[in-house]
Amino acid sequence: MDNKLKRMEQLIEELNRYAYEYYAKDNPTVSDKEYDAKYDELSAIEKETGIVYPYSPTVRVGDVVLPEFKKYTHTARLWSLDKAQSIGELQDWHNRNIKFINSYNELHEEKLPSIKYIITKKFDGLTVNCTYDEHGILVKAATRGTGFVGEDVTQQVKTIKTIPLKIKNNAIIEVHGEAIMTKEAFDKYNSSSVVPLKNLRNGAAGALRNLNVKETARRNLSAFFYDVGYNEGEQFKTYREMLDFLIEKNFPMDDYIRECSTIEEIEKEVEIINNLRGDLNYDIDGAVIAIDDIRTRELLGYTVKFPKWAIAFKFEAEEATTKLLSVEWNVGRSGRVTPTAMLEPVELAGATVRRATLNNMDDIQRKGVRLGSKVFVRRSNDVIPEIMGVASEGDEEQDINPPEVCPYCGSELVQDGVHYFCENTLSCKPQMVKSIVHFASREAMNIEGFNEKTAEQLFEKLDIKSITDLYNIKKEQLLTLDKFADKKAEKLIKAIEKSKNCELSAFIYSLGIPNVGKKTAKDIAKEFKSLEKIINSTYEELISIQDIGEIVAKSVLEFFNEDKIIKNIYELLDIGVKPYYEEEEILDNPFLNKTIVVTGSLENFSRSEIKEKIESLGAKVSGSVSKKTDYVLTGKNPGSKYDKAIDLGVKIITEENFYKILND
Repeated sequence: MDNKLKRMEQLIEELNRYAYEYYAKDNPTVSDKEYDAKYDELSAIEKETGIVYPYSPTVRVGDVVLPEFKKYTHTARLWSLDKAQSIGELQDWHNRNIKFINSYNELHEEKLPSIKYIITKKFDGLTVNCTYDEHGILVKAATRGTGFVGEDVTQQVKTIKTIPLKIKNNAIIEVHGEAIMTKEAFDKYNSSSVVPLKNLRNGAAGALRNLNVKETARRNLSAFFYDVGYNEGEQFKTYREMLDFLIEKNFPMDDYIRECSTIEEIEKEVEIINNLRGDLNYDIDGAVIAIDDIRTRELLGYTVKFPKWAIAFKFEAEEATTKLLSVEWNVGRSGRVTPTAMLEPVELAGATVRRATLNNMDDIQRKGVRLGSKVFVRRSNDVIPEIMGVASEGDEEQDINPPEVCPYCGSELVQDGVHYFCENTLSCKPQMVKSIVHFASREAMNIEGFNEKTAEQLFEKLDIKSITDLYNIKKEQLLTLDKFADKKAEKLIKAIEKSKNCELSAFIYSLGIPNVGKKTAKDIAKEFKSLEKIINSTYEELISIQDIGEIVAKSVLEFFNEDKIIKNIYELLDIGVKPYYEEEEILDNPFLNKTIVVTGSLENFSRSEIKEKIESLGAKVSGSVSKKTDYVLTGKNPGSKYDKAIDLGVKIITEENFYKILND
C-alpha cells in the first residue's frame, strides 16, 4: 500500500505541474498521450485503493450534483472598491494620498515611503476566495457574497484547471481571484448548447452558482488572482511582494502589472489598458490602482464600504440592453443573405449603436431573439456590435422569419445549411457590385480609381454584369456616367488595361474564392507557380501547404470545379489578362530560415508591415513563443510573450537591434 500511495503522490505532483505548464503558462512539456497515460494510471490506483487526495487532478472532473449551496464565513472581509469614472476623480484621490503621507511624515518619527501605485486590470467575472491550509492544500473556495459571508463553491472552483489544488506553503492563507470565461470557451460552449449563454460574465457566474458541478466543468472557466486577503505566514511589506508570492506559488496571474507615482503616469496606464480591452479574449471593465506600501495601507485604513488605499477606474460599458425594432436582410458578394438587427439607439462604448449582427437564422433561434425583444448588445473594438441574447421579453413580440425571395432582385432564395443564398449572380446588384469592387481592390487587381460608386454606375447604366465586361468598357461609355470627365475616364481605362499584367497571387485573391484571403492566395501561388496547376490541384497537394486546412482545400476544389467559373477565367485570359508568378529571390541574411515572434507596438511598422518584412527575409513569423523561437521582436508595452521569452532564454531584440543585425 505504501508504494502505491508514494506512486500516487508522484503522479499527482507531475500531473499538477504539467497542467500548470499547459493551462497557466501555455508551455506544454509533455505530449497529450504521455499525460493521459499517467492520468489513467493515477485513476486506476485511486480506484484500487479507494483513496483520492483533495489535490488530485481527478477531482477536477466535477462529476457530482450538490443538494444545496452552503454559507461560508470568510476569515477576513472581502472589500469592494470605490470607483472613479474621470481622471479628475483619480486626481482628487491621489492628492488625498499625498496629503496623508506628507502629514504623517511631519508628525511621526516613522517615515512612510513616497507614493507608489501598482496598476492592474479590473476583471469582469465573479470573485472567488480560496483558502489553503497549513499544508498548502485548497480546502475551501467561496463567492464574495456580502464580503463577510459567501457561498461554498469549492467543488465548482476545483474544475478550473488553472487554479492550483496544492501549493508549497506552510501557513493558512486566503487568496482572492476572479473566475472568468474566455471568448473561446464561451463560443465553444454556445456552439453545442441548447440554451446559449448571454455573455461572458453570466457564463462565469452561472457556472460557479450551478449545483451540477459537471455543468461547471463544461464551461471551462479560467481565473486570475490578485490579492492575499488573509495570511498567517510571513507578512508582506509591499503589494508587489504579495503579487510575486502569488506568481511563485503558481497562481494564474495576468501579466499586466505596472508601477507608477504621478497622476500623469496613472492616466497613461489607464489609457493603455483601455486600448488593450478590445484585443483581450476575456472581459475587463476597468483598471485597479492600489498603493504599494502595506504600512501606508494600514494607516490609511477603510471607510464603511471601501479601502482608502485602492480605487477602480471604470471604463464605459461595452454591453448594453436595447429593443430590437426590425431586421434588415443584406446580400453579400457570395450571394449569402444575412440578417442585420435594427435597434432602438443606445450609447455603447462611446458610440451610438443602431445596428447589430445576427449571423443567421440558426443563431436567432438559439438565442431566442424576436422582434420587440429587449436584447443584450455587445461592442468590441470598432466592429459591428453583436446581439448576445435576450434580456427580457417585450409586450408585443413577433417571430423573425427569413425572406422567401432576394430583397434586391426578387429571385427565389435557396437554403444551404443555416444560410440562405440568392443564386442570381448575373443581375443581383449587391452581388455584382461587391464582386467587381473586390476584384478591382488594391490587394487584388489594383485598378486605381475604382470604387463602389463607380461599380454601381457600371452595373446600372452600362449593364456590366460580369468581370469580363469590365475589360470591354470604352472611354466613350464612361463619359456618360456621373462625375466622369475626359481625364478621369482616360485614367480608369488605362488602370483597367494595366491590371491585365498581374501577380498570380493577386489574381487568385481577386476571384473571391471562399475562405481564401491574401496570405492563403500567396501560399497557393508560391506552391503551384501557375494558374493551370492551381486549377488542376488535388486535395492532397493543397492540404500539404502549411497553414492550409481541410476547409480551405475543399473551398478551392469546389470553386474550380464550377464550369461557369472556369469559363469566366478563360474569357479573362482570352482578352489579355496574364497572371504571372515571379520567384522571389531572397538574399542571404541573418534572419533567413529563422522563427520570429513580434510583441508590443512598433514605431516604424504596423503588424502586417512587419510580417511582410520578416517573410521577405525568408523568416517565419510565429504567434507564440517556444523553444524553437529564434528571436522575439519587442516594441512598446510587450505582453506575456516577452515574459515567456525570458523564461525560455529566447533572444529578445528591439526594432533598433533588428535593423542592426540586418545591416551588419
